[in-house]
Amino acid sequence: MSELPSHYQQLITQLATRVASERIITQPAQRLAYGTDASFYRLVPKIVLRLQSLDEVVFTIQSCAELGIHFTFRAAGTSLSGQAVSDSVLITLTDDWREHQILDDGHKIRLQPGVIGADANKYLAPYQRKIGPDPASINTCKIGGIAANNASGMCCGTAHNSYRTVDSMKIVFADGVVLDTRDEQSIADFKRRKADLLAGIETLAAHTRANTQLTEQIRHKYRLKNTTGYALNALIDYHDPIEIIEHLFIGSEGTLGFIADITYNTVVEHRYKASALLVFATIEQACQAVTTLSSTPVAAVELMDGRALRSVADKPGMPDFIAELDIEACALLVESHASQQVELDSQCQAIMNSLSDYQIIQSVPFTSHSQTVATLWGIRKGMFPAVGAVREVGTTVIIEDVAFPVEKLAAGVRELQTLFDEYRYHEAIIFGHALEGNLHFVFTQGFEQQAEIDRYGAFMDAVAELVAVKYQGSLKAEHGTGRNMAPYVELEWGKEGYALMQRIKSLFDPQGLLNPGVIINTDPHAHLKNLKPMPAADPLVDRCIECGFCEPVCPSRTLTLSPRQRIVLYRELQRRSQAGEEVAASELADVFQYQGIDTCAATGLCAERCPVGINTGDLIKQLRQAKYAKFTPIARWTADHFSTTTALVTTGLKVNQLATSLCGETRVSHLSQSLRKISKGKTPLWTAELPRANRYPLKKNAANLPRRDKKVVYLPSCASRTMAQGKDALDPRPLTEVTLSLLNKAGFEAIIPNDVSSQCCGMPYDSKGMFDIATQKAQQLEQALWQASEQGRYPVLIDTSPCAKRSMDHFTQPMQIFEPAGFISQYVLEHLSITPKQETVMLHITCSSRKMALESTMLAVAQACVSEVIVPEHIQCCGFAGDKGFTTPELNQAAVHSLKEQVPATCQRGFSNSRTCEIGLSHHSGIPYQSILYLLDEVSRPNS
Repeated sequence: MSELPSHYQQLITQLATRVASERIITQPAQRLAYGTDASFYRLVPKIVLRLQSLDEVVFTIQSCAELGIHFTFRAAGTSLSGQAVSDSVLITLTDDWREHQILDDGHKIRLQPGVIGADANKYLAPYQRKIGPDPASINTCKIGGIAANNASGMCCGTAHNSYRTVDSMKIVFADGVVLDTRDEQSIADFKRRKADLLAGIETLAAHTRANTQLTEQIRHKYRLKNTTGYALNALIDYHDPIEIIEHLFIGSEGTLGFIADITYNTVVEHRYKASALLVFATIEQACQAVTTLSSTPVAAVELMDGRALRSVADKPGMPDFIAELDIEACALLVESHASQQVELDSQCQAIMNSLSDYQIIQSVPFTSHSQTVATLWGIRKGMFPAVGAVREVGTTVIIEDVAFPVEKLAAGVRELQTLFDEYRYHEAIIFGHALEGNLHFVFTQGFEQQAEIDRYGAFMDAVAELVAVKYQGSLKAEHGTGRNMAPYVELEWGKEGYALMQRIKSLFDPQGLLNPGVIINTDPHAHLKNLKPMPAADPLVDRCIECGFCEPVCPSRTLTLSPRQRIVLYRELQRRSQAGEEVAASELADVFQYQGIDTCAATGLCAERCPVGINTGDLIKQLRQAKYAKFTPIARWTADHFSTTTALVTTGLKVNQLATSLCGETRVSHLSQSLRKISKGKTPLWTAELPRANRYPLKKNAANLPRRDKKVVYLPSCASRTMAQGKDALDPRPLTEVTLSLLNKAGFEAIIPNDVSSQCCGMPYDSKGMFDIATQKAQQLEQALWQASEQGRYPVLIDTSPCAKRSMDHFTQPMQIFEPAGFISQYVLEHLSITPKQETVMLHITCSSRKMALESTMLAVAQACVSEVIVPEHIQCCGFAGDKGFTTPELNQAAVHSLKEQVPATCQRGFSNSRTCEIGLSHHSGIPYQSILYLLDEVSRPNS
């Protein structure tokens, strides 16, 4: 704090009276990590704030205004054009900004800015509605960013973007005044308090409408997708100054104020959809077809040039003909939507009839087959990451998005391709939303050398001249102006249009404090400054493009860092080391040990969301090798004597049970906390949910079951073998007993592998970077299961999902490995008679189950057993992560911080399929969690 200028120190002191200190971030490494977004710009904020209420936002804005300090708002940080970075105060939001309200039977929805776009559509799904905007980042980006950037997408066009579908909003202005445009009293108060602002808006609107030439230019510009500059169409589309304000805020990129919530008019989500891939010999033919298709019932037409198709030709699942196309070919991915199947069939036929005069050289005909449709759209969605995955280390991926008048689309594509060749961007590809003339072009760029910066600058000058001047198109169609296109706003809009935007900015932000440098920027070289370095760090993460798609599923994102932020800091650590900055590197390494390494769950969910498949957990486990190297001899002993090791754990659980019964939970808890404090967190955390020891004689009882033709190899995980249930469990039986009971009901003979007490999948060692030992244990287990299953003849049930997933990933023999839900679904349900209970239960879908694509399977099993199943929102991984729930309990707490409030008062229990996860879930939810096998055993009986 002492290194900050005095007025920033004063701001921190002032903010601390209203904002919790842990949400005022001044630590340099954290500021660097939090300050990074998906763009290729790097500014490090002096302060990062994580605000949790409207009152805090208003107070912060007023405090910054009082001290003359710039500030920038950030939503999910998926912005590509540099509109969400700051070297001053960066304002982010906590998870408290996720409220929503369904209105008018789903025809409207009120959303706070922290709601993820895909979640909004999930809320609307029962009404067969959705929000209009459909950006490619919808699974990550948040409503605040969608509205502030006027983001659109593949099916959105110009008819369904935020500008066209906004109903009302709550806004905070530069002086802290709040306006709720759906509240008549708020509007009346605003008119009284901000009469000057309203008068200024009315004057601007009147002058604009009186300027015929400017009005016509505005109308022309918004025939196309256009997010360059402010939404000047608001001044001619609306007369009420309140409505003008609403629409000026759309696409304003945080430069006019803060959108505290927005109400959208929703659009129909058609139930029936079909897609087709049509390939033409040339771009010209494809673009002519686009014109024809524009008058048919198409919902989306995505164009992909020959280079784009070539970039994904070798990806799994691609149609064979993709690899055989030449670079002149151009494909259209067409989709049609309808409310009835017969209507959809008719539309698809009409679409193809309209193209009867065109020569289609290859195609995948219209289909509604989900797997085929996913493959087709996978072609389109895989193009951006395809370029990112093969770029040279040290370069970044740049995606620009322009719009040409549709009638000039073919010529525009051709001239863009010529510019790629002229400026040596030979890897560049073009794809986009053809119906709108909206093209994305992707290329790789290094910024380490001035010559490379100069090349990029000259290329962008040429692109701007081509798009904005020659073809009168949009330099930004849907990604927002940001810093990257700010120097070209006047080129596109002319002096009058740009002067009007400057007046808008001055009217709303007279001090110029809101997100300076974005949209309005008088520096003609602003887009060539503050460029983000992308130094080589490790092959595991060098392909990271820092898009942030990984962040929503990361269990540590609210505690320390997300995967993107870990990579940012690790890159900086490597840069400092390579540059010989030993002191700075050492300081960062100390911070990174806890922030980056210790608090990473290393579950790999990030890889599922990453466009280029990066598993940040793999890097972290590799880095843990150094920390745990000194324990390798002990670890090797435990691996070689695993039966003894688990026996010691069982003894420890017995001792805990005895101590608790003698001393009471309160005294044991206080003792545990004291030991953790003395040991500086090195001793495990004790909780009341710590299980009792498993005393069930598994092998003996399995041997006593009847011999049957249906057989399954049952491997209880080491956690299940040692841990029974907690004291509050409604069913006190250990999981091993319940599993045998259920298998017996379903008519299965359970085969227990030889020397089962010595078996382990290797995960405890793998998570600590002890890869050799982990591999050794996995190989031993594979051999035991291969023998027990009679060389893969019988399926194998492993009763916890993480162990099953690791075994699937590392075994080489052809065995069927199942976790509980998958085995139940495929083998057990048909042999049971189920009487569902009228009960509401919670269901936790583990990260390993998600990676195995078992979400719907787990949900279906639970729904077969009870009347209502609740899968809590925003908890993709519980963060217990093996033993981290004991050694780093704050990770588990952060990962499930919203769980308890989502448990209904009538709900008494929850279910999952991982024994250790269930400990943490029980501790933080207030209800006991058990394996889903307990639920099924409770409600089932053998088929008669």
